[in-house]
Amino acid sequence: MKKLKQQITNAVSASLTSLSYPEKEFSLAPPKNPEFGDLSTNISLLLTQNLKMPPLEIAQSIAKELNKELPHHISEISVTLPGFINFKVDKSFYQSKVKTILDEDDSFGKSGLGAGKTANVEFVSANPTGPLTVGHGRNAVLGDTVSSILEWHGFDVTREYYFNDAGRQMRILGQSVEARYFEILGKEFEFPDDGYKGTYIKDIAQTILDDLGVDLSAGDSSFKEKAEISIFEDIKKSLLNLGVHFDQFTNEKTFYENGEIDKLLSELRDKDLIYDKDGATWFRTTALGKDQDRVYIKSTGEPTYRVPDTAYHRDKINRGFDLIIDIFGADHADAYPDVLLALESLGLKTDQIRVLLYQFVTLLRGGEKIKMSTREANFVTMDELVNEVGIDVVRYFFIMRSMNTHLDFDLELATDQSDKNPVFYLQYAHARICNIIKHGQESGLELGDDFDSGLLSHPEEINLIQHMVRFPEIMELAFENLEPQIIANTLQELATRFHKFYGQCHVITEDRVLSNARLALITSVKVIMGNGLKILGLTAPERM
Repeated sequence: MKKLKQQITNAVSASLTSLSYPEKEFSLAPPKNPEFGDLSTNISLLLTQNLKMPPLEIAQSIAKELNKELPHHISEISVTLPGFINFKVDKSFYQSKVKTILDEDDSFGKSGLGAGKTANVEFVSANPTGPLTVGHGRNAVLGDTVSSILEWHGFDVTREYYFNDAGRQMRILGQSVEARYFEILGKEFEFPDDGYKGTYIKDIAQTILDDLGVDLSAGDSSFKEKAEISIFEDIKKSLLNLGVHFDQFTNEKTFYENGEIDKLLSELRDKDLIYDKDGATWFRTTALGKDQDRVYIKSTGEPTYRVPDTAYHRDKINRGFDLIIDIFGADHADAYPDVLLALESLGLKTDQIRVLLYQFVTLLRGGEKIKMSTREANFVTMDELVNEVGIDVVRYFFIMRSMNTHLDFDLELATDQSDKNPVFYLQYAHARICNIIKHGQESGLELGDDFDSGLLSHPEEINLIQHMVRFPEIMELAFENLEPQIIANTLQELATRFHKFYGQCHVITEDRVLSNARLALITSVKVIMGNGLKILGLTAPERM
């Protein structure tokens, strides 16, 4: 389809030259009303101001010029109000694409845009203070799917998890476990005001008691260390349970131990970009175009996350990645630009860094919101969610909406075994196709290269193929925007068109030649659906 669009673009540009009209960049897209054609351009509306002519008149003149020699694969050109030029594509173009899809199989739609390039995707990056929650889960699935999109286009991707085991949250974690340890021993010990209250804290304290005995004293480092190890192991298991793996785990303390933090602060101070005031150290962001300076190191001596994050990103840049992607919660919107400013002030390029912000998740049960708080131990863990609704449903629900929008995760819908559930609807289409193919094979039909695609002329057959040929463009769009929901949406549309086709056209009939052609058609649907499901990290069931 991309090649065809380029042919039409070239033909329109040639017509503009013939008519002595100025060149303009214009779009080609399906018209809102499919009866008008397969593709439409707005070039006439864009030229109105230059030519001082009504757009309809401009469109008619361009269409007349185009009709002198129709572009290849175009059967008809028409004009509609207020001045769109519409192109109808030959059925033969679509019919021929069924064989293309079957021949290319799991390579259909791969662009090679990332061939020979490397990418780093940092996601989840939750500190090990408690079980993986649904908020972390959305981050995990988004990051994993974005990584898969990059791999689809040829990138060598490093999935990376960055964590901090030295900050205030971790100290409070250690104090919380310590308090529960002495509580188990029957000793009075003050629980931190903002401590972590989950039963997992008591479980860790009991494990420490079993392993290390009763002789630990207040302030022993074992409380924090053992808690971190225990929780981090559980987080890794939860991620694997969600179908998410990582290639690298990076600890924030590394940049303190290797001197990178001190080096960063020294360089910024040499450039007069940090200064001391009111007992704190400030980043002079006003000198870099911001409206106010930012605290870099608090008066307590504790760095804000901007400091280690800048050192960490410098490390990633120095590792030579062609593309660096960070997936953060929306609450990072105000702070991450300061990290980029610091990097740029040090003479580093940041063009290769893409920051994706996602909105948070609300669980609904019976139409009511489930209130959650990690600190108060009032939350649903990812393991609990996966156990209740299944990994495929969890992954799909987390990416079926734009990451820029808040997600209401309806547990009743997620467990519904009907077409209302988008995962059931999608996977049922794939399973139905597999069943039809099996039935065809039992009837003696075998898919080969000799099927007659010219027989695929029913409107629903053409409608189905029209959507499939756009799959490569859809995949490029998902890459350009780094938005997994684009793939989810196109798969839903493909399932809808397949079900419409199936309702109108019997695949296995007494006409074996037609049956063979339709068997090829639904097999091509299976190829694209399977490719899309694989990228999203979902299974493609053969029976349901």
